[in-house]
Amino acid sequence: MKNILVPIGTSPNAHETLQYAVDLASHFSSKVYVMEVFNVAGGAGSLIDISVMVKKSGKERLKEVIGKVDAKGVEIKIATYNGDLIDGLKEIDHEIGIDLLVIAPRSNDIKEELYLGHTSGRMIKRTDIPTLIVPKGTQFSPFKMILTGFKSGILKKKRILNPLMEIKNKFESDVQLLLVKTPGYNDKDLQVNTALLDLSSRLTLAEHATTYLGILEHIQAMKPDLLCVFRRKRGVFMNLWEKNTIHKSEFSAKIPVLVLSVKKD
Repeated sequence: MKNILVPIGTSPNAHETLQYAVDLASHFSSKVYVMEVFNVAGGAGSLIDISVMVKKSGKERLKEVIGKVDAKGVEIKIATYNGDLIDGLKEIDHEIGIDLLVIAPRSNDIKEELYLGHTSGRMIKRTDIPTLIVPKGTQFSPFKMILTGFKSGILKKKRILNPLMEIKNKFESDVQLLLVKTPGYNDKDLQVNTALLDLSSRLTLAEHATTYLGILEHIQAMKPDLLCVFRRKRGVFMNLWEKNTIHKSEFSAKIPVLVLSVKKD
């Protein structure tokens, strides 16, 4: 896990998310990039000067956020992008290779009933970068137990598990699998990738109306430190990926959530 990126929005608690990322990075000797996105249309004359001013202002804000963090020897770099957030993420990923995004569930201007706000939802939905969603106020501690919940155990590419494997190996985490059978499941869904099985100490099968309800029940019973899910068409967020925001009644977690997906070659 070489490069971790933390997009910084307008939240006054942005330094908390960055601190979490830095604490995690310190265990992997990772570099942390903080990213500010602004959107100023190109043009002539004074408009170009405005773009420069906005970029400078963005960097100053990032420096303020970084100044509130205990770097713990981690190298923190600044990245700015003029344009759309998703385009910026993809460009930076192309340039340096982002191994993990660390984000808060929602920005401070989103209604409390939302788990993922418009911005955080777009980052997960519209990129293929593994993402760690860190609830507000969460302080980092090594993951002792990880619950990995899914509807189907079939993985098209083994490398989707790389972030989970790195975390497990670093912290000697106990990875437990939960396969939730929902109405309409087929026998193929009950097949579990051998690499996923090799990572785990236990596989539990449960039946629920939705994958999320099955996961919620087992979070309450098992009290894991980290929930791991897959971003795919038939994954935990199956229907939720059709929109950018996610309501807490549809999905919510008070612990960090690692969303795994495979980058396109």
